[in-house]
Amino acid sequence: MEATESTWSEERVEKLRQLWGQGMSASEIAELLGNVTRNAVIGKAHRLGLSGRPSPIKKKPTKGATILSLTERMCKWPVGDPKSPDFHFCGKPSLNGLPYCAEHAAIAYQPARKREDDRKLGVA
Repeated sequence: MEATESTWSEERVEKLRQLWGQGMSASEIAELLGNVTRNAVIGKAHRLGLSGRPSPIKKKPTKGATILSLTERMCKWPVGDPKSPDFHFCGKPSLNGLPYCAEHAAIAYQPARKREDDRKLGVA
């Protein structure tokens, strides 16, 4: 179903602008407009110079991860008080074979020599 310029009446272009501005996906817009493909919607939006926007698929990263959203490849470093509603886990990509990201692994896994030196100096 190839879209042609005649497919794009003023009303359809205005509807495209409106739906695009609401953040709908190109597939959703194509379905609502009818008789037009997703790629035709993307092409027309590009030719109209409609602004880019965040992908409806790729969500912006949230502040850390909850226990329910953690995966095997996410840093499991706890952040904050577990009793607080703001409590979360780091959630950054973890190092291969470790439960933590590079930053938190450096804290969790200190060389034995440094730990021994810290004990001698009375540093906790």
